[in-house]
Amino acid sequence: MLSSNVTNRVWKVIIAAWVSLSCPTPIHAQQMPNRTLTELINKQEPGWDLVRDWIKQAKNSVQVLPKTQAHADSALLAAQVTTRSPMGAIVYETGGILVDGGWLRILGSGCPALDRDLMGWNEGKQQGFLLVADDVMGGFYALNGGAFGPESVGKIFYFAPDNLRWEATNKTYSEFLIFCFSGDLASYYKNLRWKGWEQEVKALNGNQGLMCIPFLFTTEGKNVAKNARKPVPVAELWGMNQNFQQQLDGH
Repeated sequence: MLSSNVTNRVWKVIIAAWVSLSCPTPIHAQQMPNRTLTELINKQEPGWDLVRDWIKQAKNSVQVLPKTQAHADSALLAAQVTTRSPMGAIVYETGGILVDGGWLRILGSGCPALDRDLMGWNEGKQQGFLLVADDVMGGFYALNGGAFGPESVGKIFYFAPDNLRWEATNKTYSEFLIFCFSGDLASYYKNLRWKGWEQEVKALNGNQGLMCIPFLFTTEGKNVAKNARKPVPVAELWGMNQNFQQQLDGH
């Protein structure tokens, strides 16, 4: 069972993004009452229809992971996001989504192949953003809820493992999904891929990433093809790189 702090935090991020895009009057997330599962499931305008269309038109390989109904119910209740939105639809309709042979992982309600649900993964993380996806090299995608400035609330930022910095993508969550499904990932990740990466990634599950030695953010680690690589938990990559970032920033 997720803590109320996680639920409140996720709701604040989503509300902040929604307010910035569509509402001129400030709304405080803590004033919003929890909605029931019936209230969160939108059968008239399901967001999954939209996401499914994007997947049908995808230029990259997309694998929708099966959900467990109980997990989907609890994850949607925790997020308090309706299934009319693409995010709510992915949480409720999938165990997660693997893109480009598993290089990219979009978080849903969790399943054996990607045993991290959106809400649980964000528990204990930094305030002001919501981690929504990641890649095998230790790159993380976050929805800005204020941590990266008020002018970009509701946009996706990317934590780049080769420079330990959050980079603006200037994309909304929906635009990010379309990029994942049909964008030029080969060009986007050209500095982080090597010949034969597909087989190494195929051997991983959704809870694993690749740690490179030397580290990617060092001068010696820039040639990823020559690096030693080993599978590690994604949580380890997150914690390690956040610690390195803090050390480099002098915190």
